[in-house]
Amino acid sequence: MFLAQEIIRKKRNGLALTSAEINFFVNGITTQGVSEGQIAAFGMAVYFNDMNMDERIALTTAMRDSGTVLNWQSLGLDGPVIDKHSTGGVGDVTSLMLGPMIAACGGYVPMISGRGLGHTGGTLDKFDAIVGYQTEPSSELFRKVVKEVGVAIIGQTGDLVPADKRFYAIRDNTATVESIPLITASILSKKLACSLDALVMDVKVGSGAFMPTYEASDELARSIAAVANGAGTKTTALLTDMNQVLASCAGNALEVKEAVDFLTGTYRHPRLYAVTMGLCAELLQLAGLAQTEADARAKLNQVLDNGRAAEIFGKMVAGLGGPVDFVENYSQYLPQSPIIRPVFADSPGYAASMDTRELGLAVVTLGGGRRKPGDTLDYSVGLSQVCALGAKIDSSTPLAMIHAQSEAAFEQAQQAVKQAIHIGETAPEKSPEIYAYIRAADL
Repeated sequence: MFLAQEIIRKKRNGLALTSAEINFFVNGITTQGVSEGQIAAFGMAVYFNDMNMDERIALTTAMRDSGTVLNWQSLGLDGPVIDKHSTGGVGDVTSLMLGPMIAACGGYVPMISGRGLGHTGGTLDKFDAIVGYQTEPSSELFRKVVKEVGVAIIGQTGDLVPADKRFYAIRDNTATVESIPLITASILSKKLACSLDALVMDVKVGSGAFMPTYEASDELARSIAAVANGAGTKTTALLTDMNQVLASCAGNALEVKEAVDFLTGTYRHPRLYAVTMGLCAELLQLAGLAQTEADARAKLNQVLDNGRAAEIFGKMVAGLGGPVDFVENYSQYLPQSPIIRPVFADSPGYAASMDTRELGLAVVTLGGGRRKPGDTLDYSVGLSQVCALGAKIDSSTPLAMIHAQSEAAFEQAQQAVKQAIHIGETAPEKSPEIYAYIRAADL
């Protein structure tokens, strides 16, 4: 029999916890057997004293097992169950293309996503912009769409990883969110509860990233890759650039439009293409659906060019309650702002640097993101045609187009965009879209 306070004392004193001690404590989080104060103290002890890799794996698997662990065997799927997760960014719409692209190549993608908070957009909020789409379907409908379509993107169900819901809320209120062992366990417990055969993790780097420095992003990516592989799920973490908006836009309906345009070939933003293809190609190789990167990329380009990926996206939308002709007629279904106007720089030059976090907050200010959980969103607002770093900016080339509900909102966003994008006399050096791949062999 363990005592919660003795487990806290042990970690407070910098000692390693056993798997049995961690399982006991996580079970107490779930069953209310440990108090809020004890959970807060545990979180603070971990924050200051870290966890070794065995502890991180034990914490992640204990949280994974705190609720329902999905089982796909009864569906008789003829391919691997695989997924992707991102630490969140601005204009990061990759999930909307990746799921259908992977499904078109023979994988099954039961993607459980989250909502936006702070400066980052949430995948579920993008789908909420589609009239009728159920982001919280029954487990029966979720499984049906995964089996029949190959991909379903939904929100976390009530019985999936309940320990994380309680633990995260307390961490958020006690300033212990920024702990790499706790972030790792929070992210991976939800993904591993989906019983995945393989996972790719997109860890952002730069001014719009969750982690403040490249070093911190690299440390998180390595922790996630090591813990996931240690827990038995083949995983690669990619470090990708978030020093500028990833797509050409930021905002819920605007990003859905960009995703459909990408899948249909109407427009493929080069940076968005590079990151999406990098994630997809790595996932196909991890899952055994492609032997080499060249083989993976050839298969992915084929399902983009022959329309199969776009067709699967449309089937997923319809299967989860959205319009059956959404891909063909999305402009009829997505909301539009009454004011759509450009914002220009005060002087000509080159887009030299970008405070991507501030651009994300500009979308929040327009009404497209949340200041706190439960806020109602305006799905129509945001930024489109956002300039890329290095772009020549003048009186005919705007920094972005602002989609707003009112003149006052437009003016506020205009000032935010001008302050967030620095204009210089020379173009900056081009940054790579993908900085590094962290695979099991590299750990």
